[in-house]
Amino acid sequence: MPSRRDFISASLGSLGTLAGLASCSTAPRPDDYEQCVERTWRHGGGVSGNPTALQHELVRYASLAPSSHNTQCWKFHLEDHAISILPDFSRRCPAVDPDDHHLFVSLGCAAENLTQAALANGLKGHASFDAAAGHGVRVMMEPTRPFPSTLFQAIPERQSTRGEYDGQPLSPQELQLLERAGTGSGVELILLTERQAMEGVLEYVVQGNTAQMNDPAFVDELKRWIRFSGDEAVRTGDGLYAASSGNPALPPWLGRLLFDVFFTPKSENDKYAKHVRSSAGIAIFVSDTPGPARWVEVGRCYARFALQSAALGIRNAMLNQPVEVATLRPQFAAFLGIGARRPDLVVRFGRGPKMPPSLRRPVAAVLV
Repeated sequence: MPSRRDFISASLGSLGTLAGLASCSTAPRPDDYEQCVERTWRHGGGVSGNPTALQHELVRYASLAPSSHNTQCWKFHLEDHAISILPDFSRRCPAVDPDDHHLFVSLGCAAENLTQAALANGLKGHASFDAAAGHGVRVMMEPTRPFPSTLFQAIPERQSTRGEYDGQPLSPQELQLLERAGTGSGVELILLTERQAMEGVLEYVVQGNTAQMNDPAFVDELKRWIRFSGDEAVRTGDGLYAASSGNPALPPWLGRLLFDVFFTPKSENDKYAKHVRSSAGIAIFVSDTPGPARWVEVGRCYARFALQSAALGIRNAMLNQPVEVATLRPQFAAFLGIGARRPDLVVRFGRGPKMPPSLRRPVAAVLV
């Protein structure tokens, strides 16, 4: 989840001295990072007739799903006619996600990618939450006619785009497609496109962001998952690549120093105001019951929403502060008028430029 923090305010880009500093970066040559992007964000070649190779390819597609802070908090277990997606609690984020809500949403995102890729390769996937087997998601597969859906085709194009959009509205037909994709069993999608309603959401984003910025544990955790240089992004294959937020790639020591200087409540709140006001709308995912099984379903719904967005040339990014700050979440639910139900995800959307993507770990690293 795809997750969602820039680390330097927009004013950083105006500091001319950074151009010289960036030239001293430990990042690899641009083509090294670009080669990793090309290897990662692509459609695969044919693997028909080789069941093991096909399963590895399905896991690769699944790992292109969004996850909180791009932690890739999953492990995959291969079986005959099935793949299980298990939580990797060593990659949890206790400060921002103390009840592992986002972790299980991330598993759902991976499950949706996997089922879309399986169908494109002639396998119909049936995903179910398996509490008895480590609270994972088991995807049983049976042969069917191959169908590369629009959502499957969009997998390499999807990204969490943490920048300003063009502020233009979407058509009713586009909104209808997004709503249909993002709705699921026990999960409702609320689309807000009126400016007054979006300003109301922004007020909660600012409150939540201010609370998080004043929490040292949250800030430290976020900083640990930022990859300040291309070299660092390539080496780890995870985390939030700084350039993905429109910031310069810098040596890690310099990036961490500037993070401490420029990452302030005011700079971040000003940035989020620009982000919301440049968006076409805000999508809020609401589940009817709490717990990991339903959070997995939320993840599947968000994955479809994000893939449908990418297919339409629409960007999206998280604004989850109102649902991550536990004391603020009931107030936000009251603002939405959803009663006792939980607001799970807050997502802005609109058209804008694509950003350099973050990377992924190899398939071998996520198999168990």
